[in-house]
Amino acid sequence: MLASRLHKLMRLERAAGVDWVVLVPGPNLTYVSGLTLFVSERPIVAFFPQDERKRPAILIPELEKGRAARAVAGQADFYPYTDQGGYATAFVQAAEALALDGKRVAVEYRQMRVLELRQLEAAAPHADFVALEETLPDLRIHKDQDEINALRAAIEITETALHKLVSRPLIGLTEREIAARLAQNMVDAGAERVAFIIVVAGPNSADPHAGPSDRPVQAGDLVTIDCGAVSGGYPADITRTFAMGEITPELKQVYQTVLRANEAGKAAAKPGAPAQAVDHAARQVIDEAGYGDYFIHRTGHGLGIEVHEPPYIVQGNEQRLEPGMVFTVEPGIYLPGVGGVRIEDDVLITPDGAECLTTLARELQAVTVRS
Repeated sequence: MLASRLHKLMRLERAAGVDWVVLVPGPNLTYVSGLTLFVSERPIVAFFPQDERKRPAILIPELEKGRAARAVAGQADFYPYTDQGGYATAFVQAAEALALDGKRVAVEYRQMRVLELRQLEAAAPHADFVALEETLPDLRIHKDQDEINALRAAIEITETALHKLVSRPLIGLTEREIAARLAQNMVDAGAERVAFIIVVAGPNSADPHAGPSDRPVQAGDLVTIDCGAVSGGYPADITRTFAMGEITPELKQVYQTVLRANEAGKAAAKPGAPAQAVDHAARQVIDEAGYGDYFIHRTGHGLGIEVHEPPYIVQGNEQRLEPGMVFTVEPGIYLPGVGGVRIEDDVLITPDGAECLTTLARELQAVTVRS
């Protein structure tokens, strides 16, 4: 167990009036316990009390118990079950031993399956099950130094891979081939794995989350690459748009507008500012340039153990930015049938301002047409 994060969870539980938090394999469980377990037909649930005098407990298949027990080093109780006996009895045993019935229990509405929830409801029919995301929304929103170090490493790997990619000609390669080359570059640069890669070129770049496809890149295209390598369990999230030789004056104007919007959004990021202020600053630049109808998504999202997490940088989010929050600033303009531009940076709120963790050049870069 990660002691500081476990204590943090318990403090948040007490403040929210939650008796137990129940986590399933995924980001929150890894964040709190360090356990990396996987979802399968065999349910796994971990129970975390608000009372520091009580111990966490894990309901788990017998065949998974050994490695989980080694990882938590005696800091949790286990309720194992076998394939022959099934898991229903283990749910009842855990619910009774932990006295869940009648308690307020926070579960992961975005992660937990109906399978686990129905078993919990049957084992503790009088418990009040509430959404973890609503009752403890700030569990992972402030990054500690270890997390920031992991994000820095992931960003460095991703930028190294991108720089290597665009140092060679890309025209004639398909979007899919470019993505494969970039993935290999990430591995060569030390990535644990690739979190995601989006490569869209020419008219395809007007669809922010399309591709990669088998369309070859052509001279005059804009190529937008949105990607992230993983280091220490944490992903980067960087987007850059590159010109394949000479592009039209309109696309140059679009690029410069997005670049100014990116700069305005980052300038608005500071402690105490509402999250929506960053969105407003970036969106205002695009609106004033006449492209407001073509900026079709929020300006950013939190970045941590997941690529998308709070705080969300969007109109209507009045949450105040605080030191330790990390999020993206990624304005874009997308012209159907023509092309699109997105420029995305990762930003850390510091006690006295903000630090842009990404350093890769943002000015329009024309990739070499031929060797």
